[in-house]
Amino acid sequence: MIKRTFLVFLAAAFTISFFSFKGDDISTTPRKQKVVKTIVIDPGHGGSDAGAKGQYSYEKDICLDVSLKLGKMIEKEFPDIKLLFTRTTDTYPALHARADYANNNKGDLFLCIHVNSAPAQRKSELTGYKTVTYYTGKGKNRKKKTKQVPQYRYYNLPSKAKGTETYIWGAHKSEEKELAVRENAPMLAEENFEQNYGGIDPNSPEFIALSLLKTKQYFKRSATLAGYVQDEFVKVGRVDRDVKQRGVGIWVLQATAMPSVLIETGFISNPEEEKYLNSQEGQNELSECIIRALRKYISWLEEKQEDDKKEVKDDKITESDRKAAAANTKAFLEMVEANEKKRQAK
Repeated sequence: MIKRTFLVFLAAAFTISFFSFKGDDISTTPRKQKVVKTIVIDPGHGGSDAGAKGQYSYEKDICLDVSLKLGKMIEKEFPDIKLLFTRTTDTYPALHARADYANNNKGDLFLCIHVNSAPAQRKSELTGYKTVTYYTGKGKNRKKKTKQVPQYRYYNLPSKAKGTETYIWGAHKSEEKELAVRENAPMLAEENFEQNYGGIDPNSPEFIALSLLKTKQYFKRSATLAGYVQDEFVKVGRVDRDVKQRGVGIWVLQATAMPSVLIETGFISNPEEEKYLNSQEGQNELSECIIRALRKYISWLEEKQEDDKKEVKDDKITESDRKAAAANTKAFLEMVEANEKKRQAK
């Protein structure tokens, strides 16, 4: 499990300086510029994909219920932010369709809501003994014997796993994230693009280098929000399973050209947790925690927006960067073409 402290180190290794959490202090300074214009909420699974199954409920339904409640709270708390959903009913949008929807709408933040599950505990209980007859020796030496063989009853107990964890895309999957950033070019939608980035040609090696810098920035922002989310869950008594990166990666997080997190709200495989996840009280509490985390995240972005601009402008694109980007341009275009062919073939 990758701890938040290690994520700080990892972000630093990405040549970005990870911030230190500031507790509950929320800046009240006037907003200079909207740092988050569009939030995309992705309720996990749906339709024929039920996700994890509890004793009486399915992951897909809990994900949708929590997402819709969260959406209403976001509309109330942040009325100036555009809110979008990858689904609002029991349907299953393909993973690439979810990412395309978020990218095409120039989302600034992607929130994926899920429910966790863990295997049942395999148990056994001694129920008695059975007399078994067997023979030893051969011919005249053959003898009949008996022995007592223990008999067991095997059964499963629900998992005791509980708590919340928030995922960001794996650092080892940053190449895929960078590809999404390059393909969708979210920088072009930023205000004052010409002023901030000098009007870089989107087809140039310099733009590819800039995409790499933006990918690093998104990693930092994703880890920041994930940390805030977990902090808020802890405050209401939820078991903290920390901020994590999944070894095999989470495709939808890697394919969205924006900061993105996947929130595992609890374990449907634990009867106590399943009851909580299906309750109005539990769903409201989870949504309120995420709202408070968003409030902190947006305030942090407002404080950092000038530094972020300076970070990208001052991060020198060296001659070696240009050469490496130029060398990768052909490979990049081939990857884009190959991905499109695969998508059309599905």
